[in-house]
Amino acid sequence: MPTRSELFDAYAMPDREATRVRMNFVSSADGAVTLGGRSGALGGGTDRALMQVLRAMADVVLVGAGTVRAEGYGDLRVGADDVAWRRSHGLEDQPALAVVSGGLHVDPDAPVFAEAVRRPVVVTTDAAAGGRGEAFEPVATVLPCGADAVDLGMMLDAFARRGWTQVLCEGGPRLFGALLADDLVDEVCVTIAPRFVGGDAGRIVQGVAEGDRRFALASVVTDDEGFAFLRYTAE
Repeated sequence: MPTRSELFDAYAMPDREATRVRMNFVSSADGAVTLGGRSGALGGGTDRALMQVLRAMADVVLVGAGTVRAEGYGDLRVGADDVAWRRSHGLEDQPALAVVSGGLHVDPDAPVFAEAVRRPVVVTTDAAAGGRGEAFEPVATVLPCGADAVDLGMMLDAFARRGWTQVLCEGGPRLFGALLADDLVDEVCVTIAPRFVGGDAGRIVQGVAEGDRRFALASVVTDDEGFAFLRYTAE
């Protein structure tokens, strides 16, 4: 099993100045993005360790509201070793959290808000913010980005003004698809689980038209449980 230090080396960023959107997904060997309705059921020990390393490197963790509900997101805090790493790189102790919900279809009492170690941001539309935004003011900062649909480029600009240039997106597949459609994805980290699931589970990208979007394979890490960890960068 790769060590934490080896994972930091394998996924090191070239710099922290320019905005960089890094996706992180797990998939079965036959392309299923979930098992029993949850992506977490596909992972293993190294996959969980890598998720913490990627979160430690990020300025902000970006998640769609559907993934928050499906995966039961709560406290995203990184551990003491990762806090030390972040401090040594001039970062705040914990990464920020941003939830994308165009219609604000997320419960303000959900654990993702109640257990947050930093005040989360909810990215939504002007229309939804005007309609339901007040309900989130006690637990999160509402960030309108676009009149009737979330403008992801506008969102990234707003993040950059906060100093959040390193964005880790943990899904879901439709948010991944929307970022791809807008040519906003810089890096994709895919864990391939040694499982063949079948069924009707979707792929890690949904809701975007077919296209030949080419990425370069930057690194491959494996562990003794049969998992492969692929890192792709945009060409």
